[in-house]
Amino acid sequence: MLLKLMLFICAPFGEPAEFSHPVLKANPPRPVEGSSVTLICEIRLPLWESHKQLEFCFFKNYQPLGSSCSSSPELWIPTMWKEDTGFYWCEAKVGVLRNPRRSLMFQIRVQRVPVSDVSLETQPPGGWVTEGDKLVLICLVANGTGDITFFWYRGALGVTLETKTQRSQTAQYEILTVRESDAELYFCAADNGYGPSLSGLVPIRVKIPVSRPILIPSIPEGQAMVGDMVELHCEALRGSPPILYHFYHEDVVVWSSLVQSGGGASFNFSLSAEHSGKYSCEAGNGPGAQRSEVVTLNITVPVEGRMDHFPSGVIEGMLGSLGPITVALLFCYCLKRKIGRRSGDPVRSPSSPVPQEASYNSPASRQLEPIYENVNIVSGDEVYSLVDQIQQKREPATGVYPRTHMDIYSRLRKANVMDLDYDDAM
Repeated sequence: MLLKLMLFICAPFGEPAEFSHPVLKANPPRPVEGSSVTLICEIRLPLWESHKQLEFCFFKNYQPLGSSCSSSPELWIPTMWKEDTGFYWCEAKVGVLRNPRRSLMFQIRVQRVPVSDVSLETQPPGGWVTEGDKLVLICLVANGTGDITFFWYRGALGVTLETKTQRSQTAQYEILTVRESDAELYFCAADNGYGPSLSGLVPIRVKIPVSRPILIPSIPEGQAMVGDMVELHCEALRGSPPILYHFYHEDVVVWSSLVQSGGGASFNFSLSAEHSGKYSCEAGNGPGAQRSEVVTLNITVPVEGRMDHFPSGVIEGMLGSLGPITVALLFCYCLKRKIGRRSGDPVRSPSSPVPQEASYNSPASRQLEPIYENVNIVSGDEVYSLVDQIQQKREPATGVYPRTHMDIYSRLRKANVMDLDYDDAM
């Protein structure tokens, strides 16, 4: 108290006591882009004025910071960017009658972090997208501040798809409707003034939904027989593998097959009467399943085993037509025999027997009795006669069994118009 009194006495009468110039400080003094900074205006007041309320104002490049001056010696700036680099100072004043005290200028240089660790992500994740859906390519920067320019490229040669500049470490590019031709390699790049940084290559695979499958039986409809082997082949002509096939009989699954490549699936079985009915198949690869048209198998069951492959109606018709055909054939046969007899034997009479003659007197021999059956004029002048020798039963003398002879004698005599028959000569 005594010290304050002495200072007051020693001070020039009628003049206000002077106070020192303020000093501006920044914390941190070299902020990084994206970080915050606090400006502090420090001042020392004379002891006899330390109780007075001061006002502080902050400036950057002759432009005031904040809406107005305040009683706080600190100013908090939440985010500093590269363009915030410049000269800062502060002012302090006591009341409205005193001249404000201005600090020296303080230069703040905002540090920019170069872009690094760029990566490309996809949505949906995994690099798979269904044809017709939306694909989002997300370019991410792990390190880097300020305005970043993002680039998206397609293919290993780098065909530019899109360019964006924004104050963010993440940017995205959208393909609203994916087509099969969009299956390719993609990558992105980011640059904030220190040169571009590239991501790795990301393959995009487009999944093609299956088309409606076609069900083809190995035998035509209506020709299936019990015991036949039949193959049902189901194939979707379009769709990304693997494709899961289901075979249905009357809407009940009877067989399933997962096909890793193209070509469809087949179901083989031996037909029985219970296999008649409606068949269909279904194909699916994730996005959605498709059902084929219905194929009907009508299986014919034979009446007795597998004697033939004709339906019963056909067999009855064939048997019904055999009766008239048989009668007609018999009639033609008899008529032909009758006509042949008349043309072949124009003059014929029963032949008379000729007295028998013994060939040998040996007891071992036997008598043969010739009988002239007929004498026919065949052609020209020649007459042919058929002679049958009838064996008489006698006991052989020496155990040598007799032999039967049949001889045909020709050229007997010249045919005469008046000589008709042996009986006529008699």
